[in-house]
Amino acid sequence: MDRRSFLTAALAGGVAAGLVTRGEQASAQTIQTSAKIVIIGAGAAGMALANRLVRRLDGAQITMIDPRPNHLYQPGLTLVAAGLKPASYVVSENSDWLPGGVSFVADKVSAVDAISKTVSTEGGQTVDYDWLVVAPGLVLDHDAIDGFSLDMVGENGIGALYAGPEYAAKTWTAASRFTEEGGTGLFTRPATEMKCAGAPLKHTFLIDDIARRAGNSGRVNMVYAAPQGSLFGVPIVAEKVRMLFEDRGVDTMMNRTLTAIDSGTKRATFATETGTEEVDYDYIHVIPPQRAPEFVVQSGLAWADRWTDQGWVECDMQTLQHLRFPEIFALGDVAGVPKGKTAASVKWQVPVVEDHLIAAIEGREGTETYNGYTSCPLITRIGSAMLVEFDYNNNLTPSFPGMIAPLEELWISWLMKEVALKATYNAMLRGRA
Repeated sequence: MDRRSFLTAALAGGVAAGLVTRGEQASAQTIQTSAKIVIIGAGAAGMALANRLVRRLDGAQITMIDPRPNHLYQPGLTLVAAGLKPASYVVSENSDWLPGGVSFVADKVSAVDAISKTVSTEGGQTVDYDWLVVAPGLVLDHDAIDGFSLDMVGENGIGALYAGPEYAAKTWTAASRFTEEGGTGLFTRPATEMKCAGAPLKHTFLIDDIARRAGNSGRVNMVYAAPQGSLFGVPIVAEKVRMLFEDRGVDTMMNRTLTAIDSGTKRATFATETGTEEVDYDYIHVIPPQRAPEFVVQSGLAWADRWTDQGWVECDMQTLQHLRFPEIFALGDVAGVPKGKTAASVKWQVPVVEDHLIAAIEGREGTETYNGYTSCPLITRIGSAMLVEFDYNNNLTPSFPGMIAPLEELWISWLMKEVALKATYNAMLRGRA
């Protein structure tokens, strides 16, 4: 066995061992109940919770509602958009993960009535609940970028990997042409909260590295544009990224929000603190504003005094339980908490909701808490990444202290992203993480 194979097996084995232990602990006790539980969303959060609940609850009526037949492994989209994985790498069927005994409603939620405890769908169904878990993911508001539409992706130097596997693959079509022909590349992010805030940085680093490997580093002008004043929400990580950008000649345009593109002239318009600014590009990667699905706001589940333009579900930041409707929990991207829009966050949020939901069914208080844990294997080049893990207070929380330094570019951190992360993710979907 060569060195790569040995380390891959060892890493995957270590991850798997940890997952089995955590899963066995979660399934130690079975509760008899006739509770009606509705889970909105079949993504990472909803599917993982459903698999855990079926092992903990005997007799519960669990219903999952989601209009999509497919499940997307979203952490893999950055790899697809860099030509490192095919689009099929991130796609599976919901039926592959759905546990037996859970009813699946293939429809889109139109409303939640938190008083009568019902969920209505666009197809006309009404589902009663005793307990509701809101985990529908988020909405990519592409219409907020004037002049942009998804049918442009892959043409005229336009990329948008967040939109799904098809668009991630088309993004690579446009990005690869840019790495060969050169010019100015604009890499953007939105002003709103967003899923995996490291993704725009990863795409920037990867495309820069691919251009270098092709011998074209002198032909590309890499520009990272962001509405924020910092490159990352954790100050020590932001400084590390700044140093890497400086070393590799990546320019930055801070405090600038993408508002429009003209695909014909290849010109982007940014809102600045004093007005607007136009920038010509040869390649642009568009990440639109992100918000909660409309039913969250219309049903009165959103925060009234924060994130009012985005509509995230109001909930306790430690228990994820709704502050006004205790029968409701939020999970994943839609949860109105300061951190946590990554699959790694979901891994630690799900056991917390499971604990408090089961405790509530039994008429007692739950004990588990979510500390804002978020993880980002921040790819800095092909074969290297930094395993960045942090909490609500921006404290670094390394899972492998003394083994993997969080701010060092390491091959082992790349291996975790390329190999072990998907195995961990799949185990999470099965309720084993």
